[in-house]
Amino acid sequence: MLSTALYTPSTRTQVYLTREQRRKLESRRTRERETLAAVVRDAIDAYVGRDAPADLRKTLDETFGIDPRFRVPSRDEWKKRARRS
Repeated sequence: MLSTALYTPSTRTQVYLTREQRRKLESRRTRERETLAAVVRDAIDAYVGRDAPADLRKTLDETFGIDPRFRVPSRDEWKKRARRS
């Protein structure tokens, strides 16, 4: 989207892609009706991760154990599930 380029601080970057990588990006771009740049930025965000909330540790501490019905499976159950999959 043009507004993203105009209002988001960005740095122009050139990368070389294989034909297959470019084909996959184009396919996704068409399917999502986005610009190639937007698809590439989304892919990079998915790869390197988005910024975590500043107070993530506090949030985890405050919500840990909030559902008393939650049961952690035993190691034996983990092994059984692993064998099934």
